[in-house]
Amino acid sequence: MTPKYPDRVAIAHLPTPLEEMTRLSKHLSGPRLLIKRDDQTGLATGGNKTRKLEFLVADALAQGCDYLITTGAPQSNHCRQTAAAAARFGLGCSLVLNGAEQTAVTGNLLLDQLLGAHLYWAGTRTRQEAMLDVAAELRTMGHKPYIIPLGGSNVMGATGYVKAMEELTNQLQAERLNVDFIVFASSSGGTQAGLVLGAAIYDFHGQIIGVSVDHPASDLQTSVAALATATATHLGLGTLSLAARIDVNDDYLGEGYAIVGETEREAIQMVAQLEGILLDPVYTGRAMGGLIDLIRWGAFTRGQTVLFWHTGGAAALPAFADKLVNI
Repeated sequence: MTPKYPDRVAIAHLPTPLEEMTRLSKHLSGPRLLIKRDDQTGLATGGNKTRKLEFLVADALAQGCDYLITTGAPQSNHCRQTAAAAARFGLGCSLVLNGAEQTAVTGNLLLDQLLGAHLYWAGTRTRQEAMLDVAAELRTMGHKPYIIPLGGSNVMGATGYVKAMEELTNQLQAERLNVDFIVFASSSGGTQAGLVLGAAIYDFHGQIIGVSVDHPASDLQTSVAALATATATHLGLGTLSLAARIDVNDDYLGEGYAIVGETEREAIQMVAQLEGILLDPVYTGRAMGGLIDLIRWGAFTRGQTVLFWHTGGAAALPAFADKLVNI
């Protein structure tokens, strides 16, 4: 299969490093642990959305748009990276954030404003309704807005992670490494859809496990499978059925989205103190907490290799300080 990739702009620092987590593996008496550092993609502290935005911004520019609109939680990493991409290309940016306005300007909220984004609060409206309202207002002002969905998770955004899988397989081949499992945080589904499709295209035979941070496994499997199939069509590969390849673990939802518990707290502290790598409280902390628990109860053998795909998010840490350390 040979995908027909659309145009993209150059934003991300690629390829991102592939590193070994020797001390963490030894501490857990577990499998060999690797980490793919998509927290190092650049663009205002980096993260996985940068890969998606390379294709999304290119599409916006091709359509002659001058404003990016997207949505997320108040500490959204996707919103922060979208604001940075807009600044890089001289585009306006409006961010529609969940709920009522927050007074504490810290973490990603601080960076959003430093990057020049205009913040709107959805209040009682749905995020989609609020984005459409903002788009309509911008059009009356003579702008041409481009709406990016939650997490950048459409066929254009998922394409970024099809390319990411090509990048990873090239790295593994160059370093003569075999990976049995890839584990990462999954939520809006674009990253997982792209990785699964990329695995099919680039002949990766390991198991890809998305640790859900907010959705039941059945719901996320359905949406990821649909997006992966749509992305395959978008890339000129015809209709592919990828549902059997979608593996979601929803055992670590805790008390809900962005609510930090002992699972996240332990994972963040452990990886920081053993590897000098910062995870975030919402996504990578929860996914790594899941991986640590799976290792402890023997889901992997010591002879296997597990790759943790770090999707970024450390910029949000200050907003959760009181949940992570005693202050």
